[in-house]
Amino acid sequence: MLDQNLKRKTINGMAWNTLERFSIYGISLVFGIIFARILMPSDYGLIGMLAIFFAFSDLFVNSGFSSALIQKKNRTEVDYSTVFYFNVFVAIFFYTTLYFSAPLIGKFYKISQLSTLTRVLSLTIIINSLSLVQQTRLKINLDFKTQAFISLTSVIISGSIGIFTAYRGFGVWALVVQSVTASIVKASLLFYFNRWMPLLIFSGPSFKQLFGFSSKVLGAGILSTFFNNIYSLVIGKAFPANDLGYYTRGKQYPELISDLITTVFQNVTFPVLASLQDNKEQMISTFRRLIRVVVFFNIFSMTLAAIMSGPFIRFLLTEKWAPAIPLMQLMCFARVLYPMSALNLTLLNSMGRSDLFLKMDAIKVPIALILLVVTIPLGLKAIVIGHIITSIVGFLLNTYYPGKFFGFGVIKQFKEMKLVVAATLIMSIVVAGVMVILPTDFLKLLIGLPLGLIIYLSASYFLKIEEINEVFKIINPIFRRKQK
Repeated sequence: MLDQNLKRKTINGMAWNTLERFSIYGISLVFGIIFARILMPSDYGLIGMLAIFFAFSDLFVNSGFSSALIQKKNRTEVDYSTVFYFNVFVAIFFYTTLYFSAPLIGKFYKISQLSTLTRVLSLTIIINSLSLVQQTRLKINLDFKTQAFISLTSVIISGSIGIFTAYRGFGVWALVVQSVTASIVKASLLFYFNRWMPLLIFSGPSFKQLFGFSSKVLGAGILSTFFNNIYSLVIGKAFPANDLGYYTRGKQYPELISDLITTVFQNVTFPVLASLQDNKEQMISTFRRLIRVVVFFNIFSMTLAAIMSGPFIRFLLTEKWAPAIPLMQLMCFARVLYPMSALNLTLLNSMGRSDLFLKMDAIKVPIALILLVVTIPLGLKAIVIGHIITSIVGFLLNTYYPGKFFGFGVIKQFKEMKLVVAATLIMSIVVAGVMVILPTDFLKLLIGLPLGLIIYLSASYFLKIEEINEVFKIINPIFRRKQK
């Protein structure tokens, strides 16, 4: 059994992390809908063209050191300070690089406006680097209550300012203002609440020890970031900005849902599993339960999102975004296995096997590139279908080592899904039938979403899916605190 103190901290951490993620993603969803109604698909397309440059910059600024600090057992203030100075130094390097190469980015896409956008957005790289260690310390302490407040505050303030600038007719610059403001508010609050300042020291031995782990995480991150962003780069170059906007919007909401589920569990489980790395029996028991809970949430959520994507986009985002509907539907199925894939890699990291993490991602990249090359001439739908294929291949690869080390591989993990799939199928048939009858998109949203949840929970109860109990374990601590 888990140590009672660790178990209590895990449940409380999961509760506050759940509250944080749901609040942030919920508010972000509302702000995103408002932005989408005001702005044009081409505005999102412009930001999407720059995504790969900022994704790589953020990746190298962190370089896997946050994971290395969490995984290390006896971390010291020297370790924290060393990582802090490394983060800031690399951030300054990438900011300078992007600032002077901004005109080249504009020439690559043949859109001069991208040069100025790049230079302003690059400020977020330096701002974010100042608070990476503070955020990592909160994760190590499982202090997700403070993180919840900080994240929620930054989203509300930056979203409100962004909406104001959008209404004032600033177009794509409203998205830039929102991003920069969010970074400033979050960094300021992390400094205020964490009350941590670095020592005036940079330790070579500390850096070398941490980099032994983080370098593999960085290598895997490079491959993953390349894989996740190469699509936007290629689509932005080969298709009009509007098409990239449709693609960006079509994948945004499925990613939002699956990332919500992934981060809720991953943020808490990495430090927990890392603390159990010397007890493999306990580790795999905990991991197995996590997989079951993640499956319970994600398969249902992605399926219902696919069914409701048409009414959602037409009613809330307006008809100008209608071309994104089939892309969103396909992307929902591309994200069905994503949280389970991510948890399998988290297990490897918690064991200190970041080398295997890197190996798995290295195998996926050529597969993704081949599919991208094949599907580009066939259009956006074919490209997204390529996402579905790579997600299945990725899941099969990511479950290999859990199967080898713990006897909990792909077959056993698929078996954990069978009852959830059955409950989801029942929900899908009922909701899809009701959608045909209802006359307007408003009614489809108003009735379809709660109906889907009720049918799914009822089917889960009838099929005796145990994860319903886990839901109450996560929610109860929040309600108990509210009553006090």
